[in-house]
Amino acid sequence: MARGVNKVILIGRIGKDPEVRYTASGSAMANITLATNDVWTDKQSGEKQERTEWHRIVFFSRLAEIVGEYLRKGSQVYIEGRLQTRKWQDQSGADRWTTEIIAHEMQMLDARGDNVGYTPPAASPQSAPAPAAPAPATTSVAPPSGSTPPAQDFDDDIPF
Repeated sequence: MARGVNKVILIGRIGKDPEVRYTASGSAMANITLATNDVWTDKQSGEKQERTEWHRIVFFSRLAEIVGEYLRKGSQVYIEGRLQTRKWQDQSGADRWTTEIIAHEMQMLDARGDNVGYTPPAASPQSAPAPAAPAPATTSVAPPSGSTPPAQDFDDDIPF
């Protein structure tokens, strides 16, 4: 007998800064909204059409802390997870249903240092003026064992 499969893979941009909360036991939980776009050409008019779909994503534990620390509105991310529908009651007591993606894997797709959507905090009157350009990052992350870092000077002559 075959088992069911509940797997979601998305690549999109974050709609607003992550909301991070902590449970009574101290475990982190983060929520984001992720926008994915579908682009096609209308067969009748020949015009380009676009539709944006919004997804609710929930992260738990250490992954939630990473999301809260590094992701911002506009960040492009790869998400892997599963669909889950939960029941809740609104203020009037009516039953409501929400379908979310419970993420178990996340990969940041923006280049390091892009800081898409990042706005530095406003300087206080006592603080010194901020530098015009951010300093380059001095830390690096080693690639997983058995893999090589991607080449930066790749050739665009793809045979297909």
